[in-house]
Amino acid sequence: MTPVDVLFAFVRELRARGLAVPVDKQRDFFAAVELMPSHFYWAGAATLVTSEAELRIYDEVFASSELIVAAAPDTGEESTGVPGSREAGDLVLEQGGSEGLAAGRISPETTVRFPATEPGPLDLLRQIRDSLPRAVPTTRSRRSRPGGRRRRVDLRSTCQDSRRTYGEVVRLHWLSRPRRQRRVLVLVDVSGSMKQYSADYLRFAHAVVATCARAEVFTFGTRLTRVTGALRVPSLDAALGALAGVVLDAEGGTQIGESLLTFLGNAHYVTMARGALVLVLSDGLERGDCAAMTDAVGRLSRLAHRLCWWSPLACDPAYRPLTRAMAAVRADLDSLTGVRDLGTALTAVREGFAYVHG
Repeated sequence: MTPVDVLFAFVRELRARGLAVPVDKQRDFFAAVELMPSHFYWAGAATLVTSEAELRIYDEVFASSELIVAAAPDTGEESTGVPGSREAGDLVLEQGGSEGLAAGRISPETTVRFPATEPGPLDLLRQIRDSLPRAVPTTRSRRSRPGGRRRRVDLRSTCQDSRRTYGEVVRLHWLSRPRRQRRVLVLVDVSGSMKQYSADYLRFAHAVVATCARAEVFTFGTRLTRVTGALRVPSLDAALGALAGVVLDAEGGTQIGESLLTFLGNAHYVTMARGALVLVLSDGLERGDCAAMTDAVGRLSRLAHRLCWWSPLACDPAYRPLTRAMAAVRADLDSLTGVRDLGTALTAVREGFAYVHG
């Protein structure tokens, strides 16, 4: 178990013992560990405990945890006596940066509930489902089928048919490779900066899964999560409700580059992107070093048939991709489109994912 997993396991154990740990307290706790990597006990006590009763629960969990060995309160020594606490803090400090120059990889585990979909958005979703089959690019199937245009003779069927006329070829049978939809891969940013757009983006993703036979959907914030299975539920609101137990990094930090590299590091996932229509739904606001994002988007562009980036920021006519990350990846994108809700998503679909901002 990694040091980051230790932090989450510690928070879960506190919850199981009855100590409330809401999202705001989790954020404070992780920030305190970043600032005081060698004082794990006091970082938690100062941010998670508000009463004597809670302190007793905290001490019991701290003392009984199999991941953390009990220690006396810090008396100024360099070590807290907690095996792994320094390593955990150092890792968080290395990953997030105490000055906030890089986006932390740890975000509070939270359950996000989406409101019921109103009739207006449902009508837009119906129009999106009607438009998607025409908008998604197609490719020739590798399997040949009887019929179609007369370009390739089906020798087997022709010879079998000639047996009825004692070997005389009276009729030629033909083979064709019919066209079929390309794979569709949707990558949805659910970080805090995308909070007001994530619900509509996920509703759009549900429409894609319901319409396209070979569709895959992933979410990313500080981690990559495959959500295709949850979105296969026919009921839209039931599908969004199922995401609450799957997507645990919603409205947290942002690690676009690292999340995409995680995707590309999985050989099974890579096959989903090869020759596919890839949609990245994100504002592209990567903090810190953008080298990982630049490398990942470049590789994704070479794999995909078409790489389209939908950003709510691009809805502004004055928008230009001037941030370091977006400026670095702009040349790898086939299109950069302004999409902030289902209405603008419908426009983008009807334009065949080809609209280029600016």
